[in-house]
Amino acid sequence: MEGFENFIGFNPWTALFTLFNFILVFLILRKFLFKSVKKMIDDRQKEIDGLYADAESKQAEADGLRKEYEQRISAAKTEAAEIIRTAGKEARRESDGIILDAKYEASMIREKAERDIALSKKRAMNEMKDEISGIAMEIAEKLMAREITAEDQSALVDEFIRKIGDEA
Repeated sequence: MEGFENFIGFNPWTALFTLFNFILVFLILRKFLFKSVKKMIDDRQKEIDGLYADAESKQAEADGLRKEYEQRISAAKTEAAEIIRTAGKEARRESDGIILDAKYEASMIREKAERDIALSKKRAMNEMKDEISGIAMEIAEKLMAREITAEDQSALVDEFIRKIGDEA
């Protein structure tokens, strides 16, 4: 059992040697391992911070581009509304011009028609006067060719009126 007591028992020299080994391993690890691990962790932290900063700058840039896009869309909508408004005004102006031209042409056609009607009426009156004159001349010739009684004169006047009525 002595071997078992030595295994479980407390030996100050072994404890001191174990403590010395622990401190030595700690210092060696601190000198070589902890500094390089710490440096690696710090480098990784800087890289992550850089990625976050880059992501934030990209986010800010995207926000700026989004705002610029929204402004351009708004400007385009405003410009489109102005173009539509201008086109509407131009269309109204053009339609007013077309209506004025149509009214002018209608008045010109109406005036020409009135002139043509007046001319036709004048021609018809002249033709009627010519025919009345011709008929009156015939009656006058007949009256001169013979002596007329009152009954003959009345019959000639009735015939004259009947001819005028037939021709009108």
